[in-house]
Amino acid sequence: MKLKDILVNCNLLEIVGNKELDILDITFDSRKVKPGTLFFAVKGTQVDGHDYIDKAIEQGATVIVGEKMPRKKVDSVTYVKVDNSAYVLGVGASNFFGNPSEKLRLVGVTGTNGKTTIATLLYRLFTDAGYNCGLLSTIENIIKREVIPSTHTTPDPIELNTLLQQMVENGCEYAFMEVSSHSVAQDRIAGLHFAGGIFTNLTHDHLDYHKTMANYRNAKKKFFDNLPQNAFAITNLDDKNGAFMLQNTKAKKLSYALKHDADFKGIIMESHFDGMLLKVNGTEVFTQLVGGFNASNLLAIYGAATALGFNKEELLVEISKLRGANGRFDMLHSENGIVGIVDYAHTPDALENVLVTINEVRCHKETLITVVGCGGNRDTTKRPEMAAVAVKLSDKVILTSDNPRNEDPDEIIRQMKAGIAEEDKHKVLSISNRREAIRTAVALAKKGDIILLAGKGHENYQEINGVKNHFDDKEVLSEAFKEAN
Repeated sequence: MKLKDILVNCNLLEIVGNKELDILDITFDSRKVKPGTLFFAVKGTQVDGHDYIDKAIEQGATVIVGEKMPRKKVDSVTYVKVDNSAYVLGVGASNFFGNPSEKLRLVGVTGTNGKTTIATLLYRLFTDAGYNCGLLSTIENIIKREVIPSTHTTPDPIELNTLLQQMVENGCEYAFMEVSSHSVAQDRIAGLHFAGGIFTNLTHDHLDYHKTMANYRNAKKKFFDNLPQNAFAITNLDDKNGAFMLQNTKAKKLSYALKHDADFKGIIMESHFDGMLLKVNGTEVFTQLVGGFNASNLLAIYGAATALGFNKEELLVEISKLRGANGRFDMLHSENGIVGIVDYAHTPDALENVLVTINEVRCHKETLITVVGCGGNRDTTKRPEMAAVAVKLSDKVILTSDNPRNEDPDEIIRQMKAGIAEEDKHKVLSISNRREAIRTAVALAKKGDIILLAGKGHENYQEINGVKNHFDDKEVLSEAFKEAN
């Protein structure tokens, strides 16, 4: 592809060299440069790609795109100066791969909680209805029915457009993707054409990166601000930021809610551990999903599917068949009658949602034991909040490791304990080894009791000192159940 075609709709400040060059590949990683490559020098959170321009040229880069021009230039290299390399990378990657997002109907889901469930269930809903679909999620990426492991909630622009191109080549008509606040702030989704966007909620998370809740909120809002006029934008009016998200969008505005009047209004009629009876816009449907947070997720799914033209009567039938995403309120039962629930809840609000749901459904004669930790090298301010929520809504709590990464697990637990009142400390055990914490929870439980393993959900690893060791909460819980029988 010609360089000039890759740079269409990019804000260019200066070009030194030949715009007619043929480009064989693009990258922002100097280690992947080969002859004929366009190298985007992007300033990241850890390293600055501008520091690797010389290395990229040594390896054969013929074009350098960056925010600052090197003083010494190589005559055979074309230099393109831009005001925002990350944004140009996104737009350039879309152009390089033939703008695949324009060739299917791409729906983005953003918010603190619920992204994975909504994106995954929309994928299943449309796939079960006979459409070829793609999924880009925290758990996995799927092209039609081929599963590709996922490493980030939202991939980098090159990987993202590669996957979207493969979806188009495989005949996908729809794609559903999680849109993280990081990806919006870092312009990873620049250049993508969205048919619609969904806002779930905004609660305490990622302040290690965004620093303030206002910055975090505004990153989410930017996604909706950039939606085109022919797209739809669906927001959760039960969240205090719901209406704010759509203030400046050009897209068609739609809403869903359980507590407020909305375009897609839901009422929970009955709730059980095996599902709930939900009334959607006056029509009842039984769903296998549990809890108010899932009722809200289903309303978002109903709204998006309706906006995409799904027949409403068929839609409710298909919704009744849906099962939850992996690691989201996953239930296991021991032979001696203990209920285990594995959930990805890793924010105070998500943990509260899951515990409130359990408490609404349980009979309260049993004991609710929560096993929870907090990730290392992440937002430290939510640690005491997580512990406080767990203690408030559980009968017993075991504080343990999540993914400690490069932090001392015992220090993370110590910070969590700061959120526990003196009179509640008798309810709490601290066991830094997660496997032992889960085994202890099973040993403490008796018939009818409930164990919640919160924080890791679908993850099949535990990251300790930079090493990802195999660890799956469901596997460990299942083993502990067998050992206890």
